[in-house]
Amino acid sequence: MPAAFYPGRSRSVILLLGLLALVANGYWWRLGRPVTLQDSSVKRIACVSYSPYRKSGQTPFDPHFIVSAAQIDVDLQTLSQRFDCVRTYSVSGGLEQVPAIARRYHMKVLLGIWLGRNRADNETEVTRGIALARQNRDIVPAVIVGNEVLLRGELSQSTLVDYIRRVRVATGLPVTYADVWEFWLRYREVAPAVSFVTIHILPYWEDDPVPIEEAVAHVEAIRQRMQTAFPHQSILIGETGWPSEGRQRRGAVPSRVNQARFMREFLNWADKSHINYNVIEAFDQPWKRGLEGTVGGYWGIYDDHLHEKFPLQGPVTEAPQWMRGILAGGVIGLAFLAVGWLCAARSAAAWVILALAGDGVGAALLAQWRYMGFANRTGAEWALTGGMTALSFITALMLAYRLSAWARPSEPSRAMSLIPGSRWPQIFARPRSWSEAMGLAQFIWLFALSVVDLLLVFDPRYRDFPIFLFAAPIFGFWLLAVARATEGRDRSEPAAGLEERFLSLGILVMSLLIVIIERPSNGSADLWSVMGVLLALSVLVRVRPRKSPRAVLGAHENERTDDHC
Repeated sequence: MPAAFYPGRSRSVILLLGLLALVANGYWWRLGRPVTLQDSSVKRIACVSYSPYRKSGQTPFDPHFIVSAAQIDVDLQTLSQRFDCVRTYSVSGGLEQVPAIARRYHMKVLLGIWLGRNRADNETEVTRGIALARQNRDIVPAVIVGNEVLLRGELSQSTLVDYIRRVRVATGLPVTYADVWEFWLRYREVAPAVSFVTIHILPYWEDDPVPIEEAVAHVEAIRQRMQTAFPHQSILIGETGWPSEGRQRRGAVPSRVNQARFMREFLNWADKSHINYNVIEAFDQPWKRGLEGTVGGYWGIYDDHLHEKFPLQGPVTEAPQWMRGILAGGVIGLAFLAVGWLCAARSAAAWVILALAGDGVGAALLAQWRYMGFANRTGAEWALTGGMTALSFITALMLAYRLSAWARPSEPSRAMSLIPGSRWPQIFARPRSWSEAMGLAQFIWLFALSVVDLLLVFDPRYRDFPIFLFAAPIFGFWLLAVARATEGRDRSEPAAGLEERFLSLGILVMSLLIVIIERPSNGSADLWSVMGVLLALSVLVRVRPRKSPRAVLGAHENERTDDHC
């Protein structure tokens, strides 16, 4: 299209909008790109952690919930197609049925006995665990007494050792204790009481998170370190794996592709090195999102509907239905153009701005919807994030229209004559009403961003970066600031108030802190901080109005002709 169709002031905004729309659609294209990974040479996996709480509302914290034998049967029948063994964590709540059902599918059971603060509950678990181990010696190769109870600080070392020795004597089976590898080094006195040492190595959860490229090498190095520390005992890797969803921790990025990569590389190394291992975990666990954030619910090799997340051979695609994101951009782009038609947009630049803005907003908000499906657990969470997502869309539509109105030629507009009797255009035709609505929206997003930043600074471990929710409003306000700078004068918007300036300064400071806390290797944190800076600068950096008579007359003319929708 000839350059004459685009006023000079519109070109930079159109270019930036086009770039943002390209990035939003490129995100979906990247999710849909098949990734070639190292194939696994292993057909069957040795052992997998099994917790049955994969359905909505199921949780081990509900003392009244008893998992049914029918559900366990379906679960183990599914797992038996890939695994030779399951590791359990308790013998209560219906899990005492696992050994008998596992026998039907010729599976072994690493029988777990759960220990905690409550001595009466511990006694019940130990007594029942001893009885089950004796009854199922043919399929129970070992008993795991306690899981990370030292990490949680719920038992002393000496009390734990007493439980271990009691079970070992009563069952005559090999007995171990499972904890993260650092706590074995901290509590070395436990080692003589066990038949072998069971360690957890989770590269994602390390205090210094390990990126996927180095994850299996890290597992190998830690195992060798533990073998050196306990040279007279065999080592079982009791938990290792990678999450498929959740927040990035420094260079460690959860994704389906990375989960497949870790599992394949780990299985090849374990098979070649002839080590004993158990991977985490069988199924996604929705209840864990309450403890560990989004990432806690997505360590399963199967999802919560028993679908395999990835194959052990061949390419892996992060989101097979990625075209939905591209289509959403097109649909919302058409919706924004419909707004332009109703509001009688009169320049090519205005139409292009509306189309590009709608396309980028549609792609971003479908990504937000996808994220909500992973992260939300309760009706309250759906209501909150759903309401904020709707507000994000409304704000983006307002900003897109404002930019398109700014790009129109200065001539009278019969904007809403196509909707006779409507009061809506008369309200928003007033520059003051429009400015008040835009100012309120900007304050809401400043406040919301400040709250999220505070949480990410002071309690970041299990917090996600809600990039897709905030993307459309933030980039919209930033582009409006660019438009103002291009124009060289304000268009009836009042100067930012004290509250907005205070929130913006706080966002600038917290954006810097987030980058420092997360390290520059965390791309999600970097992008989130950049977005915060852009929103803050859109408030703090204001272009002073020109004082020329022509500008003053132009401002009065625009009050009469602009914003008729």
